[in-house]
Amino acid sequence: MNLQDQFGQVDIYVFDQILRGNIAPDMRVLDAGCGYGRNLVHLLREGCEIFAIDANAEGVAHVRALAAELAPTLPASNFLVGELERINLPDNFFDVVICSSVLHFAPDESHFLAMIQELWRVLRPGGLFFCRLGSRIGMDFEQLRSHIYRINDGSEWFLVDESMLMQLTQQLDAVLVDPLKTTIVQDYRCMTTWVLRKRSNRPNGQA
Repeated sequence: MNLQDQFGQVDIYVFDQILRGNIAPDMRVLDAGCGYGRNLVHLLREGCEIFAIDANAEGVAHVRALAAELAPTLPASNFLVGELERINLPDNFFDVVICSSVLHFAPDESHFLAMIQELWRVLRPGGLFFCRLGSRIGMDFEQLRSHIYRINDGSEWFLVDESMLMQLTQQLDAVLVDPLKTTIVQDYRCMTTWVLRKRSNRPNGQA
């Protein structure tokens, strides 16, 4: 098996967390906004207890089929069609929540914060929250309304900045696992990686 077969199209920053042992085979993992499962190939092969949710039913069906091939003991009910602001799963349920390239599609701040709060709710104390999202750290964009900017392909994104992410980290009473890391994609967009750990003595934070 070559590396492509083993890891698929995994986000390099998710791969970094795997290499460092922050995402390991004995963990229960939620891929929130899973798309077609690009970040799940290795985790399914390695025996993580995977759950996934996405609004795109076709993507979820693809992930179910991928899981049936790579981890056939996982129930199909682990793979849900739904919205991130309303996740029908228990509090404090996951060791890891992955949310990659999703939150910048929020239409406004209230929706953005509702998704953050729900993802934090289902993360157990001591668990890891991995988020990669659009930002304006390193580039300027045309502002259309509060937090909504036009990026350089004409799309409208909800963009955070360093101050907002650090304020949210404080409000959630979270531990920042890594410094914020931002990639500028050829004068087109900025993508920031934000990785938190929920404190063991605080089941839920408030965003």
